[in-house]
Amino acid sequence: MRVAVTGASGYLGSRICKRLAGVGRVVRLGRSAPAERFTLAGGADDGIFRDNSVTALVHCAWDFSLHTRADLVARNVRGSIRLMEQARAEGAQTIVFISTISAFPGCRSDYGRAKLAVEDAAHRLGALVVRPGLVFGDQPGGVVGALNTMVRRLPVVPLIGNGRQVLYPAHEDDVAALIRRLVVRPALAAPGEPVIAAHERGWTLRQVLLELAARQRRRVAVVPVPWRSVWLPLKAAEVVGLRVPFRSDSVVSVLNQDPSPDFAPTRSVGVPFRDFARSTTSGESFHVR
Repeated sequence: MRVAVTGASGYLGSRICKRLAGVGRVVRLGRSAPAERFTLAGGADDGIFRDNSVTALVHCAWDFSLHTRADLVARNVRGSIRLMEQARAEGAQTIVFISTISAFPGCRSDYGRAKLAVEDAAHRLGALVVRPGLVFGDQPGGVVGALNTMVRRLPVVPLIGNGRQVLYPAHEDDVAALIRRLVVRPALAAPGEPVIAAHERGWTLRQVLLELAARQRRRVAVVPVPWRSVWLPLKAAEVVGLRVPFRSDSVVSVLNQDPSPDFAPTRSVGVPFRDFARSTTSGESFHVR
């Protein structure tokens, strides 16, 4: 089996490649060598799937540098659809699109809406959709990485809104294991049913922050703040081209999570997810009091 993976050098993509290495040859698609040339803006070379005898595609790449809806659609949405259409036309039998738990009917974040648009195309192409939750690990990236940095550096951590919004943590290794299972046995999921890649136990944002602090042996105070007081400075910085540790649209995503994710397809795949409170490397558990 030969599996092509986009975003192979990214946080989650690199974990997926590591897990897929035991299945067969992994063809990495990315911006620079040794990966095969691919960008969401420019696409992939014609014949890249056919010439490499690729039987499955895992599409994990996403350009997080874009901050307008028009740019998101032009690059991420259209680029993702072009790639999946090319893979299917060149003989890839299985396509797995890595979406997000922030994508659901009625979602409000630009990120969630863009992923949802790609999901619609993925379903038409017979591709499988995986919606990872709040991905964490020993050296987390993404949203958890940003939150981890905050609790490490700040004695008082701003709590967006009331902190009661429920998030569903997912260990990076478990997400990768689920994707591996779908690549090997795609019949375990249906194209029209997104698979939630997360533990079924939800955690509030407040609980997540305190848990991250506990793992670092730190005591922090979490103080509720109006979400706009966090969102506006981040958005202003993005508009003038400054790099920010936490994207303004991520604030919207955290505030507006799927109120009732369907875990039935996840159970059908049969990959267990470890609980957030019982997943430290040392095996020691930290619980929020």
